[in-house]
Amino acid sequence: MPFVHIRIAGAEPRLEQIEALQEGATKLMASVMRKKADLTAVLVETHDTLRWSIGGQPVSRAAHLDVKITAGTNSVDEKVEFVRQAHDLLRSALGANLPLATYIVVDEVSADAWGYGGLTQEARRVAAT
Repeated sequence: MPFVHIRIAGAEPRLEQIEALQEGATKLMASVMRKKADLTAVLVETHDTLRWSIGGQPVSRAAHLDVKITAGTNSVDEKVEFVRQAHDLLRSALGANLPLATYIVVDEVSADAWGYGGLTQEARRVAAT
């Protein structure tokens, strides 16, 4: 099931912000992407702004959200809606001053190339049939 990786640069986020990102990302994966909330993993990482630039220029605040899902399990419309709502989540939790280049990436991984609990997604699909 999905793995959501959120990276933040700038002021250290408060615990409430981290919890809002974790809860919000989990809800989006369930409601928009039709994934099981109890199998959605969310990692929030922080970085200092010295390690982040946009257009070669330093930033005071930045964020990036990357999610891994099984290829072919979501429609184009679902992914479009996820990107929109995930961007709104970042702005809501971290502030509206995020740069335009705040990326949301949906990585679609082949079912035979990833999994959890020691089984690939493809092995789970085959076992279910």
